[in-house]
Amino acid sequence: QVQLVESGGGLVQPGGSLRLSCAVSGSILSMNGMGWYRQAPGKQRELVAHITSGGTTTYDDSAKGRFTISRDYAKNTMYLQMNMLKPEDTAVYYCNADISVGAGIGIIYWGQGTQVTVSS
Repeated sequence: QVQLVESGGGLVQPGGSLRLSCAVSGSILSMNGMGWYRQAPGKQRELVAHITSGGTTTYDDSAKGRFTISRDYAKNTMYLQMNMLKPEDTAVYYCNADISVGAGIGIIYWGQGTQVTVSS
């Protein structure tokens, strides 16, 4: 059973930093692309950052220059370093992964989400 578990969320002041982690476990043949999404109340879930199996990264315009996505392949863990946080970054952040669990079987998995609140 494949599981994605996020951690590292919390309450921070504007201008502060947080580092989110996503630990992947279970019967995994291979991991393909991974990404961080966020969803604020009343808004659609949006892609914040994405990283391919080869390490190529992309960011939403709102995250460029402030957020950094990375992967630790040995630990099957993905990270999102968030600096210079703004109140508008407040949302539930979700880990997403495209995982091959068998030959010709690829499944999109989501974590349970972790709350990030940026407020004075």
